Amino acid sequence: MDFLLDLYGRVPYNESMRATPTQHKDGASGKTARLEARITEEQKELFLRAAAITGRSLTDFVVSSAHETAARTVRDQDVLTLSARDREAFVSALLNPPAPGKRLREAARRFKRAVDAS
Repeated sequence: MDFLLDLYGRVPYNESMRATPTQHKDGASGKTARLEARITEEQKELFLRAAAITGRSLTDFVVSSAHETAARTVRDQDVLTLSARDREAFVSALLNPPAPGKRLREAARRFKRAVDAS
């Protein structure tokens, strides 16, 4: 039992993969963070097959695929894509804004009074 406790957190695989902050074990600089995931055997077989088809290592395939998907997800969240009809309505509202309604005029008056009072 003492043997198991001694190895806890110091698995030989992890020890051999440790890297300095500026140099990764494979020589690539900057790659010091680790990411682990539990996957099914079917997923692993699919990933291995796809990596082989593209001529990349499993790690390179998974990291580049995850990076591409993450970049696309962030880009899709940051970029608003409008249909032609929606674009026309948006531009029209910018160029020809409707007159402010009663509630907006009242809110503007309250805001002006609050700003003037401070």
